Amino acid sequence: MEALINIIVAFGYLGLFVTIFAESGFLLGFFLPGDSLLFTVGILAAQGYFNIYYLIIGSILAAILGDSFGYYMGKKAGEKLFTRPDSKFFKREYVDRTAHFYKKYGVKTIILARFVPIVRTFAPIMAGVGSMEYKTFLTYNIIGGILWAGGILTLSYYLGTKFDGLEHYLGYFIIAILFLSIIPIIIDFVRKK
Repeated sequence: MEALINIIVAFGYLGLFVTIFAESGFLLGFFLPGDSLLFTVGILAAQGYFNIYYLIIGSILAAILGDSFGYYMGKKAGEKLFTRPDSKFFKREYVDRTAHFYKKYGVKTIILARFVPIVRTFAPIMAGVGSMEYKTFLTYNIIGGILWAGGILTLSYYLGTKFDGLEHYLGYFIIAILFLSIIPIIIDFVRKK
C-alpha cells in the first residue's frame, strides 16, 4: 500500500487534476480511476500529504472543464465518433448504455452520470451531440462537478480525520468503491436479461 501512496504523492496535484479532466473529457478516459482516486487523495489529505482545499477546488474545476471539453468534442465530432465500428477501446455498447441513461434521466444525466463509471465519460459527449443547449449543460455540469469531486473528497477527508490509520486500508476501500461503482451497470444488465 505504501507504493500506491508514493505513486499518488509523486504525481501530486497535477497528476490528479489531469486524471479527473481526462476521465471526464476524453473518450478514452472511461478506464481511469476517478472515484477511487478522489477517495484515496481525500484520505491522504487527512494525513497531511495534500491540502484538502487545493484538492477540492482543483478537482471540481478539472471535472467541470473536462465535461465541457467532452461536450465540445461531441458538438464538433460526435456523429463521426458514434458511427465508428467497435474497436479495442471503443464499444458501441458504451454509447447505447449512455443513450439509455440519458433517455431515462434527461438533463439530470449530467449530474447522475458523475457517479456512474463509463457513463461519466460519455454523457457530456452525448449532450454535445444532442440538442442540449450549452448554458443548460454548464449549469448541470457545475452542480455535478461540485457534488462528485467535492463530495467524495470531503467525505474521504472527514473519514481520514476521524479514523487513524485508514490509509493502511486503501486497497480495501478502492475495491469497495470499484464494486459500488459497477452496481448500476450490473443492475442495468440484469434488468435487460
